[in-house]
Amino acid sequence: MRFDDGAMRAARELLDRRTLLTRTGMGMGMVGLAPLLMSDATASDRTGEGAGPHFAPKAKRVIHLFMNGGPSQVDTFDYKPELAKYAGKPLPTGNLQTERKTAGAFPSPFRFDRYGKSGIWVSEIFKETAGCIDDICVVNSMQAQIPNHEPSLMLMNCGDAVQTRPSMGSWITYGLGSANQNLPSFVVLCPGGFPIKDAENWRSAFLPGAYQGTFVDTQHADVEKLIENIRSPHADGATQRRQLDFLRKVNERHQRERPGDTALDARIASFELAYRMQSDASDAFDTSKEPESVRKMYGEGTMARTILTARRLVERGVRFVQVWQGAGQPWDNHDDILEHQRLARTIDQPIAALLKDLKQRGMLEDTLVVWGGEFGRTPVVEVTGKSFGRDHNSYGFSMWLAGGGVKGGHVYGATDPFGFRAEKDVVPVHDLHATILHLLGFDHKRLTFRYAGRDFRLTDVHGNVVKGLLA
Repeated sequence: MRFDDGAMRAARELLDRRTLLTRTGMGMGMVGLAPLLMSDATASDRTGEGAGPHFAPKAKRVIHLFMNGGPSQVDTFDYKPELAKYAGKPLPTGNLQTERKTAGAFPSPFRFDRYGKSGIWVSEIFKETAGCIDDICVVNSMQAQIPNHEPSLMLMNCGDAVQTRPSMGSWITYGLGSANQNLPSFVVLCPGGFPIKDAENWRSAFLPGAYQGTFVDTQHADVEKLIENIRSPHADGATQRRQLDFLRKVNERHQRERPGDTALDARIASFELAYRMQSDASDAFDTSKEPESVRKMYGEGTMARTILTARRLVERGVRFVQVWQGAGQPWDNHDDILEHQRLARTIDQPIAALLKDLKQRGMLEDTLVVWGGEFGRTPVVEVTGKSFGRDHNSYGFSMWLAGGGVKGGHVYGATDPFGFRAEKDVVPVHDLHATILHLLGFDHKRLTFRYAGRDFRLTDVHGNVVKGLLA
């Protein structure tokens, strides 16, 4: 839709703001991407403790590889040969209480080998990632609170299993501000649709809406489908600019009547960002622009393209990129643990390529890569019709970190001899969050936001920096 000056005057006189937004066909379908980026200037104007790092950071950005559903620690990074001695038999220590009925010991069907100069044990299903093990710190003593997906996802992503809280990505972008005014600071990549709990996993909650994650379904290879409505089919750039300038005047008038409305501020900022994104976003998501050698290194398939996109985004200043394995909870393998092998096959090569690629570009030293799920799985078999799967296990599980000031070629903590419960150097989720914030230059106790009469933080009233993970 094109406006001449007369039409603009008529619209100004006859239409209120809400009607105007519905009738102006600007091609700004970015209302769906409204909770996006706040500019550096706006971020630097924040009051309180969230206006930049508290001390010199080791990391400037984060890529969080989220294996939603709960990967099994004893089939990936926590080698437990003792399970073979009790295969099919009760564990001498007994089974811990889990969500479903379990039976005898279930040795991993996958071979483990030592890799790298550090000689760390890794399962064959992640043999490509294992080639980078000297840059990785494996944490084999993670511990969550509840063996159910929904609360554990909220705990891992938002720091609280029950209450509505801002996500880790939102806290980090709130603290760091933007490094690219033409892209969102927090992007969520998940092929095929939402994981369980949907957008709650990357919500901003009571933080300004500008810090909420922007979801992109990476099942599409076509950039126009990946980020729809970036370009208007009805107006060229100059016309859009005129329309946006007019819309801004109307919005500013509306805003003056509602001072302090942060949701409105974020919505107004989103229109400007949408206009600026038209070139930068298309470029960032177009992996065909990568050299053939790089695309070959990452491999074929959706996850390869998704993880390569994550690198392209952080390279362009996106602060926090979260990569999910897929819609729902793909790693939730109650019936058949061999499904782990198929899932790993889609991401093992791309993850190894990501670590090598970042290192070659000199980016790994200040990019923190985090791998893991919301919890682990039992070392004993779940009693189902097939009886070849594992139940949820929040008592002890594995994650790993690489780059960004992390001690590479290192294993931190340990579970019991069977991989059921974390026993040595236990790392609760709040401690993981405190450590991630520390690597980004934040004292987790000081990165706060006042809401409902109190100062909130990602770690709530918990959390200690795990110094044993730091280089």
